[in-house]
Amino acid sequence: MGLVCIAVIGSSWRAERSIITPAQVVAIAQKEIGIQETSENSGLRVDRYNAYVGLKKVPWCASFVSWCFGQAGYPQPRTAWSPSLFPANRITKEPLPGMVLGIYFPELKRIGHCGIVTELKNDLVYAVEGNTNINGSREGTGVYRRIRHKRSIHCFSNWSSL
Repeated sequence: MGLVCIAVIGSSWRAERSIITPAQVVAIAQKEIGIQETSENSGLRVDRYNAYVGLKKVPWCASFVSWCFGQAGYPQPRTAWSPSLFPANRITKEPLPGMVLGIYFPELKRIGHCGIVTELKNDLVYAVEGNTNINGSREGTGVYRRIRHKRSIHCFSNWSSL
């Protein structure tokens, strides 16, 4: 009898726990569209993104991505260094909303920019990206919605599995 009660309580507790989904990451990122720096790599919200990863006034695309995941309840990623968002065990070939995209820069010889995938339409990847601009720069001034061709994206990573 005691075992049955424990099992029922345990299963009831699990049903009430909130489930974190990639859609929450997307919704959080989309609410940030329009946030702007007030000075280079700084501003009220930008400072919060960077503070989340323990830094100040650094290029913040990866800080933004990390902050969005953190706001959704994911413990990771937590970094300001975009290449570290793409470890081999997180790389995936087929993107889905809530995944992270990485843009490779030959002059840097590494991934130099990232964003959060929000939608896919054929070969187009819609994303929300921090520290960018209308032209898609990696040293921009705000949070923008970007549309990129899948071929222009170096890789995708999945941080949605806890």
